[in-house]
Amino acid sequence: MIVAASLTKAGTQFIKQLLARGVPFAAVTNSIAERQQLSKLGVRTILLVNTIDSDIWAAPGFPVGQSFLFESSLSLCCRYVRMVRAWSGHPVSVITSRTNGRLIYKSLGADRIVHAASGSFAFLTGAE
Repeated sequence: MIVAASLTKAGTQFIKQLLARGVPFAAVTNSIAERQQLSKLGVRTILLVNTIDSDIWAAPGFPVGQSFLFESSLSLCCRYVRMVRAWSGHPVSVITSRTNGRLIYKSLGADRIVHAASGSFAFLTGAE
């Protein structure tokens, strides 16, 4: 199952595209308010995680496939990269509008860094 994180403008567009195409996915958040926003969007599988304590980053009860992490902050995105990398050997993509952080994300296990602020993200899942 695809995993997506962060309700940035780009992340919200990506989630809406997944919902419109009927692609099964899980959203990851560390915020109760963001969980409520995801629920309002129609997301069915939402993982509320503690991004501070890495000792409790247990894998979810389903196989984790590709992960798409939309950067809202460098430190939070770094924690998400470490978390999903521990859950799966599948590709981890970080989508950012910034130019810094590339080497940091790569060193933590991200496979791909995409520089984009908004638009269609269908290319990420191979559904262009």
